Amino acid sequence: MHPNPIFRAEARARHIELVRRRAFGVLALSTDAAPLLSHVPFLLNEDATWADLHLVRSNPIVRVLKQPCPARIAVSGPDGYISPDWYGIDDQVPTWNYVAVHLTGTLERLPSDELRDILDRQAADFESRLLPKPPWLTSKMTQDALDRMMRMIVPCRLRITDIDGTWKLNQNKSDDARKSAADHLQATGIGSEVAQLAALMRQA
Repeated sequence: MHPNPIFRAEARARHIELVRRRAFGVLALSTDAAPLLSHVPFLLNEDATWADLHLVRSNPIVRVLKQPCPARIAVSGPDGYISPDWYGIDDQVPTWNYVAVHLTGTLERLPSDELRDILDRQAADFESRLLPKPPWLTSKMTQDALDRMMRMIVPCRLRITDIDGTWKLNQNKSDDARKSAADHLQATGIGSEVAQLAALMRQA
């Protein structure tokens, strides 16, 4: 997380809202060599105390999970480059604005008989966002095909002990400078979801 507290003043509820909406992040575990990383969709429970996910059985993280391990899921929001020319004030430098939330806790492998429930709940959550599309259900698969696919993946749960976020939106600039940068970002900026980032900068 960014060390400047001005970028870390958002409420926990806002972190959770972003995480629940994105429902996708980078799962990271430390090892004696390089950290193990995996890009995963996940499902946050109601009070944000755990996140359920599944991993392909051949994932190196699965081999580490003989016992629960410290882990983190990094969730990225919108981000974009900010040119110093956009502020309308002198002696500024380039920067990159972004939103990110980290879920920290203990990752554990769940019993295989919990996998179907996780898959059904994950599918229901994502499919509900596609309305009015009729939802896809695991029951639409033949049992043999479903069993074959389920043998290839394992259920996991991150038991969350900390939720921390950075909302770097030029809060350290004047309102006029920040809004000017937001206007330029939306018009010509580079990054991911720059229109959404510009809107967040205007609200900061």
